[in-house]
Amino acid sequence: MAIGGAHASGTEPVLPASPHPLRAVLFSQRWLDLTFVHWPLPPDVVAPLLPAGTEPDCLDGLTYVGLVPFRMADTSVLGSPPVPYAGNFLETNVRLYSVDRQGRRGVVFRSLEASRLLAVLTARGGLGLPYMWARMRCVRDGDELTYTSDRRWPRVPASATMGVRLGEDVATTTELERFLTNRWALHTRFAGRTWLLPNAHGPWTFRRATITHLAENLVRTAGLPAPAGPPVSVLHSPGVKVHFGLPRPV
Repeated sequence: MAIGGAHASGTEPVLPASPHPLRAVLFSQRWLDLTFVHWPLPPDVVAPLLPAGTEPDCLDGLTYVGLVPFRMADTSVLGSPPVPYAGNFLETNVRLYSVDRQGRRGVVFRSLEASRLLAVLTARGGLGLPYMWARMRCVRDGDELTYTSDRRWPRVPASATMGVRLGEDVATTTELERFLTNRWALHTRFAGRTWLLPNAHGPWTFRRATITHLAENLVRTAGLPAPAGPPVSVLHSPGVKVHFGLPRPV
């Protein structure tokens, strides 16, 4: 299977652990109860939406858009104790897949709904990430989860309701699943430059999942075509502890 775009020959492999040693830890957090939902897209649709110096990362000629709701917990900054209240919130992001001129793979966030206004303002001001303030819930009943999000600010009608039923444990992920989830950096545009923000965490554990209901316009509001048809991949993870390093210029 062919992976990568124009820089494929020099693109780092898809790896189960971070290829970016963290010289220092900028912040840490736990990601919990994540559900990864993905649809394919042509790369020419995605390319204009990516930061300068990056292009769509592709698998067999296609790139992907992900809708990922989860719980954020125990956020700490520069080795501090976990930040109370503001460091614990719900999030739902719309993300794309990127590779930069140095061949480093990453994700690009088109939008990130979050339930804490302070977290939204900090991430927007400090990293240029497109966080949005939203009313959000995550309710679990056994192997059934329901995520809801309704944007409060900026005042653009944007919402999502997703029901998920969890299935069997994943013994071996597919090449596509590894391509979508083994991501060790994000690319963002901030202060007139494109940056790579590396991360590191332990290995994922997954369960197969089924969407029981989905009503959303977050993908379309993020400037992408509304998903056509069922997702090609739905995975659930109980979570990981994540560390982010210092930004590096692209």
